[in-house]
Amino acid sequence: MQKVEDALEKGSDFSNQGMVLEDDPEYQLIVDCNALSVDIENEIVIIHNFIRDKYRLKFPELESLVHHPIDYARVVKKIGNETDLTLVDLEGLLPSAIIMVVSVTASTTSGKPLPEDVLQKTIDACDRALDLDTAKKKVLDFVESRMGYIAPNLSTIVGSAVAAKLMGTAGGLSALAKMPACNVQLLGAKKKTLAGFSTATSQFRVGYIEQTEIFQTTPPALRSRACRLLASKATLAARIDSTRGDPSGNAGRTLKEEIHKKIEKWQEPPPAKQPKPLPVPDSEPKKKRGGRRLRKMKERYAITDMRKLANRMQFGVPEESSLGDGLGEGYGMLGQAGSGKLRVSIGQSKLAAKVAKKFKEKHYGSSGATSGLTSSLAFTPVQGIELTNPQAHAHQLGSGTQSTYFSETGTFSKIKRT
Repeated sequence: MQKVEDALEKGSDFSNQGMVLEDDPEYQLIVDCNALSVDIENEIVIIHNFIRDKYRLKFPELESLVHHPIDYARVVKKIGNETDLTLVDLEGLLPSAIIMVVSVTASTTSGKPLPEDVLQKTIDACDRALDLDTAKKKVLDFVESRMGYIAPNLSTIVGSAVAAKLMGTAGGLSALAKMPACNVQLLGAKKKTLAGFSTATSQFRVGYIEQTEIFQTTPPALRSRACRLLASKATLAARIDSTRGDPSGNAGRTLKEEIHKKIEKWQEPPPAKQPKPLPVPDSEPKKKRGGRRLRKMKERYAITDMRKLANRMQFGVPEESSLGDGLGEGYGMLGQAGSGKLRVSIGQSKLAAKVAKKFKEKHYGSSGATSGLTSSLAFTPVQGIELTNPQAHAHQLGSGTQSTYFSETGTFSKIKRT
């Protein structure tokens, strides 16, 4: 601590900038200061556990209301053996909401006053914790004054004070460079004491990053994203500084500009929705063919009259179903037309009727010509050979069975027996 105080009194000395960073005695002092701050923090935790165990007999509920070790030590030193907290002024030590809860809880506590020797040991432990906290602040002040030389890029992004706190909590610049960004975001985070209030307005877990200027100037709705972005860029800057990649700090300024641009991009309103134009009308002929084959296919797969009735329901009349009592597949209006049948007579389709009509009108054969076995020449006993009309005779006698059995001029054949 004496070296730290001497260095603070002497001020900054950057005469050894050409030297390798690890060989610089001031850098070694800063590394030792980071290790010392970690040791001080561990010692404060041990003293806090001692104070909590001793003061639990007097006020057991206090440890659940005040979680931070230094705040707990200050409150214990302020209260002492006092049973009426209305006589104790806790203003400035705790938030007003926590003070109110502590006062109400102290009036109903089951604790008893401590003996004088135990109380004196507890007060001495509180003084020791407060002295360690003061020493830790001196160490952080010294590291903060040298951050422009040790970590110029990290100081450019988060500031010298936050950079010193991050390095002190992580245990040095090398330890901070090896740490993932998700853990850097939580460095210095305190456990929130809601004291029974709603968690709707409570802030998410965030450490020293919330003390940066960029985080404070970001709108509340975007602070969670800005915190993750700051942690990731700060980790990159710490890795650059740990290898002395850019002592001038230009990389840190570039990363800071990227952070500002991204946050500004997040705050831009979304682009206006453009009206979608109608498609260009298609003047080309359809590739889908038509004709008798397509109409026949459509008629084959068209919905039948039976399915139309099954899909239709009559108002106020319960439909029949396959399992009865409304269970199973319903039959709709099938059987409700008065016929009492479930089947519907299938009428002849338009296409079938049209085809049958064409088939009936079409003449098959030799297009009206007479048979090849008929002849217009007839042999008569009067004139011999005569020209006659075979069709007239056919109309007169008829054809087929009518010319033999049912003809008016026909007679029975006589067969002579020999």
